[in-house]
Amino acid sequence: MKAIGFLASGEGTAAEALTDIEIDRPTPSGRDLLVRIEAISVNPVDTKVRRRTTATGGNYQILGWDAVGEVISVGEQVNTYQPGDKVWYAGDITRPGANAEYHLVDERIVGKRPGTLSNAEAAAIPLTAITAWELLFDRLGFDEVSDGERTPGPRLLIVGAAGGVGSILVQLAKQLTDATVIATASRPESQAWVTELGADHVIDHRRPFSEELSRVGLDNVTHVISLNHTDDHFDRLIEALAPQGKFALIDDPNTLLDIRKLKQKSISLHWELMFTRSMFETDDMTKQRDLLNRVAELIDEGRIRTTVGANYGAICAENLRKAHRDIECGSAIGKIVLEGFD
Repeated sequence: MKAIGFLASGEGTAAEALTDIEIDRPTPSGRDLLVRIEAISVNPVDTKVRRRTTATGGNYQILGWDAVGEVISVGEQVNTYQPGDKVWYAGDITRPGANAEYHLVDERIVGKRPGTLSNAEAAAIPLTAITAWELLFDRLGFDEVSDGERTPGPRLLIVGAAGGVGSILVQLAKQLTDATVIATASRPESQAWVTELGADHVIDHRRPFSEELSRVGLDNVTHVISLNHTDDHFDRLIEALAPQGKFALIDDPNTLLDIRKLKQKSISLHWELMFTRSMFETDDMTKQRDLLNRVAELIDEGRIRTTVGANYGAICAENLRKAHRDIECGSAIGKIVLEGFD
């Protein structure tokens, strides 16, 4: 079968290492599904793993942790899906990724894809939706509320709101919680994007957060979700947080964070990695299946929209190299997707 892989040359493997390869088609066993891949998206984690993977005896590494496809066959312990089912998922970072024609994935982290989106539109969502959902409800403890129960009180600041995770996070926070959503974006096009997705206020992260919050009529925020450059903003975010606030992040700061600075305000710190459940096969691993199914319902009800920023065409090394380079440049708005094999 066709796949795109790379041979690690050591620390700092470049996007140019991605190449078209042929490998054997895998066979499912246990709780695995064999999925024929129809569309994928590319995430910052793909580029991070590529750069950080060291040489492993000449074996090709396959990336890709967002996929939409059709179940072709199932392992003997599978009880949720059957051949012909259309599914979506983000996979398991400890296993080969989905940049291949066929892919093995544990049924417990797989959802049924929304029926109202194309394959490419759906592929933009799984990893970011899981991350955003877990940030809101598992890490920060927001409650899901109905329209009639909304009593605005929490003030949620999302740093880096125009990216993949931010684009779905803004929507989930507005649709499912009673939070006032403050998004950061610096460029006119990214400011317009997050406004369209439902942000109540948009501020510029290049300026002091306290000044920008004051500009939109707010003294502070109760919750912060920092999606990138946390070490650059750390002190200013602590200043912007109310006493007993909550601070969540997903990135890997280049410098150590001095968490002692959180003590005076009794601010709690929460780190999110959406691969934790699959990496450790936690007892609540099926929560990712449940939340993907819930997000699919929200999409089919018209409450959540796809976050596709650009479709780069067929799934091949040339297009993946371009996607990796663009993500590393930090210029992407929304998600980059690829669809089908040549």
